[in-house]
Amino acid sequence: MIDESIAMAHSRVGAGSNQQVRHESEVNYRRIGIENLIGASHVSYERLPMLEVVFDRLMRSLATSLRNYTNDTIDVVMKQLTSEKFGDVFGPESRNALFAVFKAEEWENYGVLILSSPLVYMVVDALLGGKNHSLDPTLAASLAQRPHTTIERALITPLIHTILSDLGDSFNPLCAVSFRFERLESNDRFAAIARANNGVVSAQFSINMGGSSGLANLILPHATLEPVRDVLLQQFIGEKFGHDATWEYRLAQELRSTEIELDAVFDEQVMSLGDVMNLKVGQQIMLQRQSNCSARIRCGGKDLFEGRVGQRRGRVAIKIENDLRSLSENYDLEDIAINQGKQDE
Repeated sequence: MIDESIAMAHSRVGAGSNQQVRHESEVNYRRIGIENLIGASHVSYERLPMLEVVFDRLMRSLATSLRNYTNDTIDVVMKQLTSEKFGDVFGPESRNALFAVFKAEEWENYGVLILSSPLVYMVVDALLGGKNHSLDPTLAASLAQRPHTTIERALITPLIHTILSDLGDSFNPLCAVSFRFERLESNDRFAAIARANNGVVSAQFSINMGGSSGLANLILPHATLEPVRDVLLQQFIGEKFGHDATWEYRLAQELRSTEIELDAVFDEQVMSLGDVMNLKVGQQIMLQRQSNCSARIRCGGKDLFEGRVGQRRGRVAIKIENDLRSLSENYDLEDIAINQGKQDE
């Protein structure tokens, strides 16, 4: 009996220790999963189909603009379009880069354009008359360790204006927005336009010229794109960007051929419900206007025109003399303003 009780005690202790180990492993697994979720470099965000179209348009227009700016053959390719945390944007390739901070005026928020060091030296070399834009590896390593001079920053500023202008033109078919260049920084700490954990959209472009290449990374925080998120969520169908002229022409043609009813109102009489119910065949309703007075043409409860009543080819006709559409719109605006004022009170 004693041996059996000892064995049962040992088995209980072993079962308890196994349950504790299993519980600790589950807690560790959950903790590691939460840490991985919090520390994930990529941020989940809605796919924005029209934003891809905007950057594709920017890639094509940028090639033409840079070709005119440097008088050299330029090839622009979008390497990647990702959604990540703002703190993960400044990687090793951003070392000794230039950070152009700009503001989207209509959206009242900011963005960053990161120009890599090879791109800066490539453009400066082209502007100063250089023919061979590819740098010796030893020279490139030495240049990467020194800060950019004032002359280099001054030469690269027009390039930033060109890129921001093309970016605004690329957004123009969707929404009117202008990007204003604010400052040029050489330290990423002074280009912090968002918190490290905030999500951003990163579009990286590779700019190739004369056997040399550099990177331009366009950073737009999710908060910056929020005012136009509904527009960017639309599906893009076909090869045309923006308005479809064929569809607009067809819609205009159909609207012009649509039949509507017009009412010619000579006069209006206010009567009680009892008088209306007592009306009988043969009774007359006396109007307050004379026979030669003007009448109003109404459609959908809105007065459109005012004209004089007459005859033409044996039929009653109205000659339009006044256009009441502009007056009706002004009255509607006044009513809206009055109602808004009453609601504010």
